[in-house]
Amino acid sequence: MPRWTHHRFRDVWDLDAPPALVFARLEDPAHYPRWWPQVRRVRAVDEHTGSAVIRSALPYGIHITLTGLLRDPERGVLEAAVRGDLEGWARWTVRPRAAGPQTTRAVYEQEVELRAAPLRRFALPGRPVFRLNHALMMRAGRRGLAALLEAEREAV
Repeated sequence: MPRWTHHRFRDVWDLDAPPALVFARLEDPAHYPRWWPQVRRVRAVDEHTGSAVIRSALPYGIHITLTGLLRDPERGVLEAAVRGDLEGWARWTVRPRAAGPQTTRAVYEQEVELRAAPLRRFALPGRPVFRLNHALMMRAGRRGLAALLEAEREAV
C-alpha cells in the first residue's frame, strides 16, 4: 500500500559554470533567498544546522531545519537531514557535464515524509499539487542560480 505522505524527488540542473563554483553556491544556503525566490528565509542555528521557510505556489510556508550530514567537495556531494514540516534527507551531487569542465550537472535528490498536520491532511488529494509545487520551485531555483552564475561570470 502506498504511503501518501512519503515523497521522493530527483531534479537535474544543467548549468554553464564550473562545478567548483556551483558547489560553492549550493553549499551556502544562507544566500539561497538572494537567488531562489521560494526560499523565503534561512537562519543559522549553529555551524552545521540552519532553519528555513520555503513557500512556492501553495499558500503554506514549509518550516524546516537542515543539519549537514556530508560535505565532500572532492566528490561534489552535499547532504543534509531535514526535520520539521518535512522529515527525511536532501542531497546535491555536483559533477562536470560531458560538454566540458566549465559546465555542471547538479542533481538534487530528496526523500521526505510530510509531518505538518495541514500537509498530512491533504496528502492523498493534494499529492499531484504537492509534486507540481515542487517542480515549480525547482525550476525557479535553477533559473535563479543560472542567472547568478551568469552575472558573476560577466562581472569578471
